[in-house]
Amino acid sequence: MPFLNLGLSNNINKALDENAYTNPTPIQEKVIPLILQNKDIMAKAQTGSGKTASFVLPILQLLLNKEDKERKKKAKISTLVLTPTRELALQVSKAFIDFSIYFDNKPKVVSVIGGESLTQQLLDIQKGCDIVVATTGRLLDILDKKQINLSTLEFFVLDEADKMLDLGFEKELEQLLESLPKNRQNLLFSATYPQKMLNIASKITSNAQEIFVEDETQTVQTINQRAIEVNKENRSALLRNLIQKHSWEQILVFMANKRSCDNIALKFRKYGLNAVSFHADLTQEERSETLQDFKNKKIKILFATDIAARGLHIDDISCVVNFDLPRATADYVHRIGRTGRAGKSGEAISFIGLEDFEHFSLIEKRCEIKLEKEQIEGFELIGTPIKKEKGSEPVKGKRKSKKDKLREKSL
Repeated sequence: MPFLNLGLSNNINKALDENAYTNPTPIQEKVIPLILQNKDIMAKAQTGSGKTASFVLPILQLLLNKEDKERKKKAKISTLVLTPTRELALQVSKAFIDFSIYFDNKPKVVSVIGGESLTQQLLDIQKGCDIVVATTGRLLDILDKKQINLSTLEFFVLDEADKMLDLGFEKELEQLLESLPKNRQNLLFSATYPQKMLNIASKITSNAQEIFVEDETQTVQTINQRAIEVNKENRSALLRNLIQKHSWEQILVFMANKRSCDNIALKFRKYGLNAVSFHADLTQEERSETLQDFKNKKIKILFATDIAARGLHIDDISCVVNFDLPRATADYVHRIGRTGRAGKSGEAISFIGLEDFEHFSLIEKRCEIKLEKEQIEGFELIGTPIKKEKGSEPVKGKRKSKKDKLREKSL
């Protein structure tokens, strides 16, 4: 079914055509008509399935359906989209702008995120806007200052909702809900729906249409996955060797922490490779510029923390490398989902050290995969796999809370 059959206006279809959108993805095909019918939605779909366009397009259509006289007045906030990261917020904002390019009265879109001028964001809101795309922390700061009026809200969207809850936003979301009008359309988009997500969803909406598309673990199986055994101290040299042997145009390499990203990117540049690091210690301007350069293929190798694992739409990544394995098995799916997007081929490689065997076995079990372990000549694994011993019981009050650990991990 082409987009032309989904009830979208010529103005939107023209923008879709210019952005090479011809046929909707399964989630778009199912969700767009329901949103146009003013239904609440609880949608689940795999990484790279097109969740963003599935709510941006119908919201724009419903805004377009309003009488012109309503739009000529000072803009009032009709739409609030919450995302877990700044980068995803900026991408969603861009989608609203790109797909409304041919509107006579273009909606005013404001990104409310950390790392950029709060004063400017407040000014943009006070001038009047139709759509606010925000990260929760910055939005709550503005709400606390009583500098934003959400009483006219018609659409409330949670994008990558499960990730927001993983980062400990449940209480913050409950606080936010108190500021929203009860009469609104609720749109929840998520890759997974654990019980905690279902609990918070029940507080947001009681009559949502549930749209579940193909499970992510099935999509994972369409990517060419490899598991290479290598000692930790040889991973850097092995990665350089693989890059030299393969004709990968762009490589996204996931690291355990920010310092590792910086150190290895510097080392690779000394070897003459086009490599840059990407993590939360960069300023927002640096993060945006780095992502744009990577999208534009000005950067060949991007060393990143898990901040790049969810929701980032970067086409044509040739290979994803798990230099360090993700702690959470679900993050394995999100990481490798950065390649093989929109039906294209992609490769994902995981380095397995002596201390990684048990954890990778758990990843394989939960992702319903079984990979044959490889060894590369000259980089063979030396030693015996290490079995992890259970630690002592945690002492209450002496260690970081789960919320604090998850927040640190997200950086």
